[in-house]
Formats: sequence, C-alpha cells, structure tokens
Amino acid sequence: MRVLFTNFHAGDGGGHTTYVAALARGLAPRHAVSVAAPPGSRLNREARGIEGVTVLDQPFPNGLGKLPARRRARRQLAAWLRAHEVDIIHVNGSADHRLVMAAVRGLPRRPAIVLTKHNSKPMTGLGHRWRARFGTDMVIAVCEYVRRQVEASPYARCRLATVFNGVDIARFAPTAADAAERAARLAPAAEGEALLVGSNAGTARYKGWMDLLEALALLPPGERERYRIVLAGGLPGADDLARIEALGLGHLVHFTGRLEDVRPMVATLDAGFVLSWDVETISFACREMMAMGKPVLVSDYAGLPENIHQGIDGWVVPARRREAIAEALRTLWNHRGSLPAMGAAARTHAEASFGLVHFVDATERAYAGLLSSRA
Repeated sequence: MRVLFTNFHAGDGGGHTTYVAALARGLAPRHAVSVAAPPGSRLNREARGIEGVTVLDQPFPNGLGKLPARRRARRQLAAWLRAHEVDIIHVNGSADHRLVMAAVRGLPRRPAIVLTKHNSKPMTGLGHRWRARFGTDMVIAVCEYVRRQVEASPYARCRLATVFNGVDIARFAPTAADAAERAARLAPAAEGEALLVGSNAGTARYKGWMDLLEALALLPPGERERYRIVLAGGLPGADDLARIEALGLGHLVHFTGRLEDVRPMVATLDAGFVLSWDVETISFACREMMAMGKPVLVSDYAGLPENIHQGIDGWVVPARRREAIAEALRTLWNHRGSLPAMGAAARTHAEASFGLVHFVDATERAYAGLLSSRA
C-alpha cells in the first residue's frame, strides 16, 4: 500500500504527532509511507528520522484570513499527489482534511481518505456533513467512546473501525532497579516517605491537574504533606501559580517543563493520573505510564475508563469531583503497600493490549478492508 499521512499541527502536535509517527514507523518496513506536515513541526522532524519514510514540507493554513496561503498550499499538495500516486490519505484533523479534499479534486484516481477521530469534540455542523459526504471513506475511532460518537454523527455513513491507540511498550518499560527502589520506599519501614503522584499528560487546563491540586487542598494540612505532585508539560501561567500558592500547595508541586523524554520522570512516580474533563479520548500518556508499571488514576471522561481495571491497575473517579479525587488520594496512601503490585498489573495490561504491534496491525487491516471494498 502507498499511504500518505497528513497533520496540520505546526508545533508539538501532542498525541497527533505520537499517533502518526508510531504508525509511520510501524508501516514503513512493508509499505510506501509518506508524511505531509508543516516545516519545523515536531512531526516533520520525527518523520525525517524514520527510515523509509518520505516527508513533504506541507503547511495547512486555516481560516478565512489565510485564503491566499490556503490556495498555495492546495496547489503544492495537489502537485505532489499528481507526481506520487497514493492509495490512502490518512487525515488527522479538520484543517488537513479540508485541504486534502481540495487537493484531490481532478486527480485521475482519487485515493481513499481515512480520518482518525482523536478528540471528544462533537461531530456536528455543515462542515462535518460536507466532509462525511464527499471526502471520507473510513473513520478510525481510537476507543469505544469515540466509536459511539461517530455512529451518532454524519460519519455513520462511512466505513468505521475501532483501533485503540498503542504505545511502544519496549521503550516505555519499567526497570528492575526502579521497581525495587519503589517497593522499598513503600514498605512499612519507610512510613515517613511521601507518595510521588504525577502526570505526563501535559498542563492544559482540561487535563484536570488543577482539580487534583484542589482535591489535595481539601485534605487536612497534615495529610497533604504525604504527597508530592509532579507535572510534565508547559509551565503554567501566573494565574495558575497564584492559585497554587493560595491553596498553600506551592511546596508540594513541581513542574518539569516540556521534556524530550518523559521516561525518567515517570519512573520516579508511585502512581500517575489523567483527570481530563474535555477534548480527551483515551490518552497516550495514561498508556505510557501504565506500560512503565504505574497504576493510574483517571476521570470517567470519554474513553479514559477503557484503560483501567478498577482497583487492579488503577482507579476511576468522576470528572471534576474534587471530593472524590481527595478520597482517591487517601486510598493511594492507605494502600500504598499494594501500589507496586498494581503497577505490575498495569504493565501486564499494557503488554496484552497497548503494544504497537496490535495498533499497527489493526490499522493495516482496516486499510486493507477499505481498499478491498473499494475494488
């Protein structure tokens, strides 16, 4: 198969970049894979490091004020497609989806267009109806929650596949030294040690990290000292920092900033958390932490609960319910001796369900089924 991945993010791209790079890396050994991404973007840089992947410096300008730039970008992509015939164009957002639809007009043979639904935003409105009717052959849902969304949207007319996001469980793996050190810290003899609870899901507001801090502030002062919170991602703004100080938690919270490699930070944790209340679907960050042997506390938002076996490898709490989150923190402390065993269960779960082989193979089968149906 000849596959072109597109993504509109000009910067980091978050989970979109992780998703496309993982698929490109997995499919390149057996298919002709190309990636179209804005020059300077993280996806563009990462794709250039994948053997066998062709990279196109392709902007995806968006908005009425950028009509001339959009025309130039459409002409560039259309010219590339005329010179490089592909079977599938796999789009990952509205901006690249629209540009692809414009660029394929007039081609002697239109490639199949596959859309991955990466977020929990509603799929309503004229734009979605138009793209579903005229520019989408298949939708990939990254969890069952998203599948239900798609089935209730204009895209229900399209072919539909559920392919759960996968992570590199060989790269995100606990070491024996990490496990031994953590077990020693959580042993009864280490009674005075604080629990290290953290997240590599980023510091966007909707990730719910402030909900966790406000829940921590509900605990009596003596209990709060049992926890240290670590957050990887962009540094917070002045308003957030002022709120943390007002809660009296400044000495308990550490922001790492953006990390090229989150594994050393995750390795130090006793438990992880992803408490999103918007946009989220199933969370690469949650699956990475579980692969590294960390039990994870998640909200009941969107597909996050689909990661967790409650009480076995993590916990599920109602989104934005600070009292419930505070009680979950107490549970972590009261059962801290069982956290290593829960982490081992999280790793076992990741090995069984989260690996890249499952992810890449399921995507490849979805592509093959689509092309077979078109033939």
